[in-house]
Amino acid sequence: MPNVIARILDWPWFPLIARIVLTFPFWGSGISKTIDFQGAVAEMQQFGLKPPVLIALLVIFTQLGGSLLVIANRRTWSGAGALAIFTLLTIPIAHDFWNLKGDAAKQEFYFAVEHISVVGGLMLAAILSRYSPRKGA
Repeated sequence: MPNVIARILDWPWFPLIARIVLTFPFWGSGISKTIDFQGAVAEMQQFGLKPPVLIALLVIFTQLGGSLLVIANRRTWSGAGALAIFTLLTIPIAHDFWNLKGDAAKQEFYFAVEHISVVGGLMLAAILSRYSPRKGA
C-alpha cells in the first residue's frame, strides 16, 4: 500500500468520515422525510403501506436512529443491522424489477443490486466496529 494511502487511512478522523458517508443515503432521506412529513406519508401510500403515518414515522426513526448509531460507533451492529434490514425490505416494496419489463425492469434491478452493495458496506461497518477503540458495543 502506498505510504500516502496508509497515512490517510490512519488519520484519526477517517473512520468517522467513512461512517458519515456510508450512512448519508439514510440520514439524508430521514431528514428530508422529517422536513416534508406529508411527502413521506404520500410515499408510504404510493407503495401501499398501511397505516402510512405510522410507517413514515418508523422509516424516519430507522433511518435517523440507525445512522446515528453507526456514525457514533455505538451499538454499531444494531444500527447497521436495522439499516440493512430496512434496505433489503425496500427491494420487494419499491424495486420489484421482476414485475416490470424493459428499461423499467433494468433500472429497478440496478437499484436492487446497489441496495445489496450498501448492505455489504453496513456489514463491514459492523465488523470493523468490533476492532475500533470504542468497540462498537
